Amino acid sequence: MKSVLYSLLCGIIVSQALEAAGAVENFSPLNLQGLTFIHDPSTILSDGQRYYVFGTGAGIPVRTSADLVHWEGAGTVFAKPPAWTLKQIPDFRGHIWAPDVVQVHGKYFLYYSVSTFGKQVSAIGLTTSPRLDQTMTNFLWTDVGVVISSAKGDAYNTIDPSVLQDHDGRLWLAFGSYWQGIFLIELDPESGLRLDRQTPPAHLAWNNSIEAACLTQHGKYYYLFVNWGECCKGTNSTYQVRVGRAEKITGPYLDRDGNDLAGGGGTLFLQSSGHYIGPGHIGILRDHGTDWFSYHYYDAMTQGRSRLALGKLNWPDDWPVPAM
Repeated sequence: MKSVLYSLLCGIIVSQALEAAGAVENFSPLNLQGLTFIHDPSTILSDGQRYYVFGTGAGIPVRTSADLVHWEGAGTVFAKPPAWTLKQIPDFRGHIWAPDVVQVHGKYFLYYSVSTFGKQVSAIGLTTSPRLDQTMTNFLWTDVGVVISSAKGDAYNTIDPSVLQDHDGRLWLAFGSYWQGIFLIELDPESGLRLDRQTPPAHLAWNNSIEAACLTQHGKYYYLFVNWGECCKGTNSTYQVRVGRAEKITGPYLDRDGNDLAGGGGTLFLQSSGHYIGPGHIGILRDHGTDWFSYHYYDAMTQGRSRLALGKLNWPDDWPVPAM
């Protein structure tokens, strides 16, 4: 009995130490059911009746759930890409990347990426709708056009949008992939478009391989999740999630050791474990008093297809940690 109690005590101490360090080993998400295949999932959003998530693909695929566990398809946002996308991005072939969504003043703003793999000629677009439920009479996605774009030689690549409405009502968009990293611009909460085109984007984070930013706010801090490593290679993907926090949304974002994310810092939040390979594209959902984080992973049980995942989130010492 003494040895059993000793083992249990050691396990608790190790678990607490890992949580205090911001890392959880062998984390497993909830067991989701139904149509969970998705890549680059957006933040999960509720309209009060159902939950919605948007992903990479032709037309922007939509998934919906009544309980966060059982998921089904809900068509796509676009029947065909907006005309501007084909004109502005010459090599674009209709595969829209990494959307994100927010509700502002009773309207849903959906941001999405238009690009081609490994190219810097990219753009982030915006489409809006008063409803997410396609059965409602006033459901309609109306495309607004380009929010920000990038060209060869720019400091950034305008893909992977992450939108956040601050507690004070201001609206912000983080974005970026490779090149000089992750950047931030302010948006107009009324139109959803860039507020001031004369102010250059703020630089938030850098690594040799970095993308898939997620901005969130908890207490007095802003948090920036990013992905290091490579995606889109099935079980050979090397994605891992890093995080830092700041007292101002424009930064600097520091990791637990005080290293600036703009200089390559970042505390490990989530990495491959078991058949959950290359976790990435974090989104934060606060729902009925519980904090959740969503992401995709490459499932070794299904030949590396990307799936939606969901886990609970704890905040010990004001740092995000997956809840075991």
